[in-house]
Amino acid sequence: MTDNSPSNASGNANLMAVLAHASVFTGFLFPLIFWLVGKDQSSFADTEGKKALNFGILVTLGYVAASVLGVIPFIGWLSGIVSAAVFVVAVIFGIQGAVTVNRGVAYRYPFTIDVIK
Repeated sequence: MTDNSPSNASGNANLMAVLAHASVFTGFLFPLIFWLVGKDQSSFADTEGKKALNFGILVTLGYVAASVLGVIPFIGWLSGIVSAAVFVVAVIFGIQGAVTVNRGVAYRYPFTIDVIK
């Protein structure tokens, strides 16, 4: 494994980190796949993949909460609003993360839970 400096990240490993960040709006599955593929290629891809995966888990929890909200009588209409808000936030932060990581700089989400360390 290489050291954690972004300048030492190989092109393919950097691509896996970019794809992990760019796919966080889908939930945790695609960031998980990209992290598993890229984690052994460089420590930069490993670290960034974990960050994207953690945010993807948070996004998945947001989608689940919106779905649960949808079955509650009288306030179920809020489900669509919550789901759309989660999607928009995930797309914005995912694009920011992908662009930042593509430059070789580490990205940190403004809020997330660290399930995978």
